Amino acid sequence: MAKGHVLVLPMPCQGHVVPLMELSHRLVDHGFEVTFINTDVDHALVLAALPEGVEALRGIHLASIPDGLADDEDRKDLNKLVDAYPRHMPAYLEALIGDMEAAGRRRVKWLIADFNMGWSLEVAKKLGIRCASFWPASAACLAIMLNIPKLIQDGVLNDKGWPDREETLQLAPGMPPLHTSLLPWNSAGAPDGQHIIFQLVCRNNKFNDHAEMTVCNSFHEAEAGAFKLFPNILPIGPLFADQRSVGSFLPEDTSCLKWLDAWPDGSVVYVAFGSMAIFDSRQFQELAEGLQLTGRPFLWVVRPDFTAGLSKEWLEEFQKHVAGTGMIVSWCSQQQVLAHRSVACFVSHCGWNSTMEVVRNGVPVVCWPYFCDQFLDRSYVTDVWRTGLAVSTGEDGVVTKEEVRCKVESVVGDAEFRNRARWLKDNAWRCIGEGGSSHENFTRFVDLLSE
Repeated sequence: MAKGHVLVLPMPCQGHVVPLMELSHRLVDHGFEVTFINTDVDHALVLAALPEGVEALRGIHLASIPDGLADDEDRKDLNKLVDAYPRHMPAYLEALIGDMEAAGRRRVKWLIADFNMGWSLEVAKKLGIRCASFWPASAACLAIMLNIPKLIQDGVLNDKGWPDREETLQLAPGMPPLHTSLLPWNSAGAPDGQHIIFQLVCRNNKFNDHAEMTVCNSFHEAEAGAFKLFPNILPIGPLFADQRSVGSFLPEDTSCLKWLDAWPDGSVVYVAFGSMAIFDSRQFQELAEGLQLTGRPFLWVVRPDFTAGLSKEWLEEFQKHVAGTGMIVSWCSQQQVLAHRSVACFVSHCGWNSTMEVVRNGVPVVCWPYFCDQFLDRSYVTDVWRTGLAVSTGEDGVVTKEEVRCKVESVVGDAEFRNRARWLKDNAWRCIGEGGSSHENFTRFVDLLSE
């Protein structure tokens, strides 16, 4: 018999859906009935991309509610998205819960909400549903957000979240240093919408008082400094789906896995920039030519909306040039790619899911952050774990093809990066193994949800 009915609610972005889907699979494995709630738009994308239909979800029920935006509005504009959903989604969530019970579904016992969807904890409390929260980024990022009142008090930030002092922050030993110009809420979108993100962060910090437990997709050895500072944030990662669906918004091209099989161990450069990054045509071309300059085989994920204004003829010509050594796909199973023996390094935007996946597989990184918390994740890779290097831009803000070639060669050519990456991988697997700290924390979480 199922232990209880749990609702899982991610922030409506691909990078938030993935780890909560991974967690949902684990909960189903432990006997819980799980209903996973996406927005209507994301729900349609997930259904369209599922390789075997809903069977791929193996027991996770899917549901959806509107996000409050019109059909034609840009959902990659974080300011717009974040402004809409706390105003519109609470009533829809409450109605969905009522409809499920009216239809004869088991009463919802727990809500596991993305920390960024703090408003939902108030809805749950109103309905007598117990709450836990899930933090999908690094614990260091959450630590900085929880420290906002102190940073204001110390004169580092003003009360609008902008830095009053240009300096490098390091909250505790072992935590990644971050310059105040790169704080996550100030690098999430257009500056004129910064106040929307900052206010959301501050509200979520307060909403989280409703959560009986906060868990995150990390592990103790990766972020010991952050967990010492905030021992109530419990790491249960690295999470992974074990080849089950993670709720991708785009269909995965599986042909790249066979393509990887043809290459020697540690030879292929894997390149992917997540679901949100956008390159202009010049930067796209510099990256393409830089990959060609390495002389190495490469697998490159180029989403349909990854670049604007690029000549279709140019891309077709480039693909002809690299046909023997380069493969371009629109999306793939990144977990399976990074686990493949032929992958030598990962040119990455440093989103936290990608960072945990690369850590779990012991692959070194060329860091190329785009926005939000990715600059902090870069700092983990380059300054704390020392498992990779970051690209540098020229005065015009462009990363040149020579810089791409140089950083790929430096990372692949230095065995120390791979050695440190393997050490971190071994620690990650120890943490999720029987008796490891993430395993023990997950058991505590399951016990709480079973009450």
